[in-house]
Amino acid sequence: MPSPFPGMDPYIEQPAIWVDFHNSLADEIRAQLNVAIRPNYFARLTPRTTYDVVEISQVRAQIVRPHLGVFQPQPAGTPASASAAVAEAVIDTPIETIDPLDLTELLSVEIRRTGSNVLVTAIEILSPINKLVGHPGYEEYHRKRRDLLNTTAHVMEIDLLRGGTRPVLNLAEPGASYYVILSRAEQRPYPSIWPIPLSSRLPVVAVPLLAPDPDVPLDLGAVVATVYERGGYDVQSDYGASVPPPPLEPQDAAWVEQLLAAFRRATYR
Repeated sequence: MPSPFPGMDPYIEQPAIWVDFHNSLADEIRAQLNVAIRPNYFARLTPRTTYDVVEISQVRAQIVRPHLGVFQPQPAGTPASASAAVAEAVIDTPIETIDPLDLTELLSVEIRRTGSNVLVTAIEILSPINKLVGHPGYEEYHRKRRDLLNTTAHVMEIDLLRGGTRPVLNLAEPGASYYVILSRAEQRPYPSIWPIPLSSRLPVVAVPLLAPDPDVPLDLGAVVATVYERGGYDVQSDYGASVPPPPLEPQDAAWVEQLLAAFRRATYR
């Protein structure tokens, strides 16, 4: 069943769904781009292992930090009782690990030139930890972002999360729930922005290549619709419950209530 929303579905923003959606979105973007850009270019996925996805809101955020596991094996023949020569005890070197269950792999998309393997365009999908100031994942992402903006590659950021802090822009931001930000290498520091209200369809955005090759259109609405269907998010989303945080603006809340009232009548009758 398709989403009841014409554009981005805010119920996908809940942490239980987001990582699966994020990585499926990257995979579908790669698939659609490869149809359009070969043979001179190719798109590929690039994994990044980072901290768990957290829930973000305008008021309060839950921070999930990795547990540090310290394992200290006891040498063979060492007495197990506490009475063993404490004064002469030697501390064995522990093995320090980060529990892999607290790490998450998130995917982004790169377009590279066939043959030379030169990075042409980096497409980043923002995740909750990229937008939570003070979280290690926020600093990690912004270091990567600064590094990319100092290269000759184009950088596209797809922000389909209403909460958190967005990258600083060099022009006034129109108010919207979602954004796509494109920094063309030859136009820095002036990005192109697609503001996306909650009630609007997702745009067809321009993905730049190397001159003189023309931009490639990427239909985000078609991409997200495909991912939604394949991911089975209709049965994972409780449309009888409130929209996940942050709270909606009054105008958006009224629109969502009207939209979902009609959807519930048609679906649950």
